[in-house]
Amino acid sequence: MPSPLKPFNFPDIKQSHTIVQYQRRHAHSLLLKYARMDIDQTLLDAIESDVSRALREDVGAGDVTGQLIPKSTSTGATIITRETMTMAGQPWVDEICRQVDPSIEINWQYSDGDEIDSGAVICALQGPARSLLTAERTVLNFLQLLSASATVTAQYVKAATGTECQILDTRKTIPGLRLAQKYAVRCGGGSNHRVGLFDAILIKENHILSAGGIAAAIDAARTLRPGLPVEIEVESTDEVREALTAKAERLLLDNFSVALLEQAVAINVEEGDPPAELEASGGMTLDRIASVAATGVDHISIGALTKNVRAIDLSMRFE
Repeated sequence: MPSPLKPFNFPDIKQSHTIVQYQRRHAHSLLLKYARMDIDQTLLDAIESDVSRALREDVGAGDVTGQLIPKSTSTGATIITRETMTMAGQPWVDEICRQVDPSIEINWQYSDGDEIDSGAVICALQGPARSLLTAERTVLNFLQLLSASATVTAQYVKAATGTECQILDTRKTIPGLRLAQKYAVRCGGGSNHRVGLFDAILIKENHILSAGGIAAAIDAARTLRPGLPVEIEVESTDEVREALTAKAERLLLDNFSVALLEQAVAINVEEGDPPAELEASGGMTLDRIASVAATGVDHISIGALTKNVRAIDLSMRFE
């Protein structure tokens, strides 16, 4: 199996540089191109790796059906959405076309984060017919999946309009595509929770039991990793008070009713010194978001943004 850092040797498609060499020559310009999309070098590397892995899975040693098309045949194609959507995935599509055949030209009609009406042409492509056919399914797979997360996120963000509450994602992502889906959440107007187990401490029920209680768990976290943010899960108003006494920075209010959330907000204002950030989580369906956000919590984390997504209905039409 080829290394994820090497290009594919597709039949009749010659690439003179490895992805590593490409990064050295073009990473800076790509970062400038995608600056407004909040893409850094870590995400840029993930995009190349995501695409490389997906093409290995789909194309393998070569597109045997695509070889039925004469090598000299050029064509155009358009990608059309069959439903209203918020777009995400442009950098992945660009990278797919670059890895399959750099001669493919893409004319984007919209940008990531745009809301697009049903029936609209998202982009037009031009290039060798073989190359477009090889890229087609992988292009649509990424675009329909990431746009799905962006679209759902935008719906939740809209439901919280009029409050200062942030909509957050979780770690409930498709394995191997976490950074891609978290990027899509940002395209939909949401914000990212921790990326993984390494960049923030979230003390949950089992951690509390193993550590000997809320205060003990918080003290241990600050001693072991003093530079990392610390959040602790609480399941009652008594635990809210206990966490505030231990000077918790952020509380995860797990499966609280709206009434209990209102009580937790009031307790935090009265007893927090200083008040902690409050995050509501658990069972956050779209019809609950407005009432939960109105309680005054700072954040609502929602696994459904990335876990329960239904792919956007897209099609690629060839000339």
